Amino acid sequence: MTDAIQDEIIREFDGLEWLDRYDLLITSAKELEPMDEDSRTDENTISGCQSRVWIQSYKRDGKLNFNLDSDAMITKGIMALLLRVVNNRHPQEIANIDLYFIERIGLKSNLSPARSNGLESIIRRIKEIAKNEFDQSNVQ
Repeated sequence: MTDAIQDEIIREFDGLEWLDRYDLLITSAKELEPMDEDSRTDENTISGCQSRVWIQSYKRDGKLNFNLDSDAMITKGIMALLLRVVNNRHPQEIANIDLYFIERIGLKSNLSPARSNGLESIIRRIKEIAKNEFDQSNVQ
């Protein structure tokens, strides 16, 4: 199954050399709204990342949205791409989403092992939050 947003990201990265891809990630990072300092708490921290990463989630009209922030620009740029894909979707959709754009734009194969593990931690946390939201909405 394809996803229009992921396909758009793939097109944006298509044909770019890795230095240009890093520039695009940094540009994406600069477009990401910074998280309030008060929200950068241990409770909102994602463990398993090389850099500091914070996450918050909220629901609006039955759809889940996330705020992510990091102290590293490349990580923040990757998170900006993730947010484009997962924000404003139903929790079940996020919990089950195949984030195929990550492989298709070469992120997995071009990140350091530590940064790749951090990306997996971020994705795992996003899906965990989505699954918990979905489970809670089915209980009510």
